[in-house]
Amino acid sequence: MKAMKIKRFVITAVILIAAYLLQCTVFSSLELAGIKPNLLIIVTASFGFMRGSREGMLVGLFAGLLTDIQFGDMIGFYAMIYLFVGFINGLFERLYFDEDIKLPLFLIAISEFLYGVIIYLLMFLLRSDFNFLFYLNKIILPELIYTIVITLGLYPLILMINHKLEAEEKRSASKFV
Repeated sequence: MKAMKIKRFVITAVILIAAYLLQCTVFSSLELAGIKPNLLIIVTASFGFMRGSREGMLVGLFAGLLTDIQFGDMIGFYAMIYLFVGFINGLFERLYFDEDIKLPLFLIAISEFLYGVIIYLLMFLLRSDFNFLFYLNKIILPELIYTIVITLGLYPLILMINHKLEAEEKRSASKFV
């Protein structure tokens, strides 16, 4: 049983690091009008509603720390935002069904929108930049649309990996019963 937890941890870490590396390298060169998708939001939200608030918060914390190390001025700013996103998505674990992609798309879209609004509030509004409509039209909405398009390809892959891990966990648990 402990080996399955370690395996899940390692696979989750690999998914998170792969998403981070893709976001920083491949999708930096695939920017459209200076906008790139937020793969870490997709991963954090997915683990949140698939596995619950606790795992969503852990994935969010590490996703945020990776972002803080790369882009942040201070450690912990993005970590708190992603942790919040993981927690909120984890609250929807009971409503989540694997077969229905509408709820994951909706939750990831809302997460991306809230992420953009929180970044605006904490990074720009506090600096007396009151042009929210400009930021909404030029950054938040295009990034949201790009993230949703990428979600259509990335989410089924995360779902497939989660199904395989859950099937192995059930087989492992049935050996001990």
